[in-house]
Amino acid sequence: MGLGSTAKKIQSLSERAEAMYKQVQQLQKRIISLEEEMDETHDTVNRMDHQLTEQRALLLAIADEHDLDGEQILADAAIDEAELEAEESDTAADETTDESADADASDATAK
Repeated sequence: MGLGSTAKKIQSLSERAEAMYKQVQQLQKRIISLEEEMDETHDTVNRMDHQLTEQRALLLAIADEHDLDGEQILADAAIDEAELEAEESDTAADETTDESADADASDATAK
């Protein structure tokens, strides 16, 4: 193996190392950007949570002024929402089961 061949290999390795270094720098920039976005999102969620808490307190106060049981209304709404989610989940499970049965029937027919 001559010096020219060794030099070419070293040059090739050097170029690959430089390309990988640039990729690492790009990844580092992307990670920093994602961290900043995550921090902004966290702050936004915290603000929205605080506003939601304030709105809930305000609505409960209004309900109380009108002699309504705000907590009961919220509990009923939560129950209704949970029932709706359960129905949607059951529907999705039924559709998945139907699709599996159709696929099994197609496989049996093909055999």
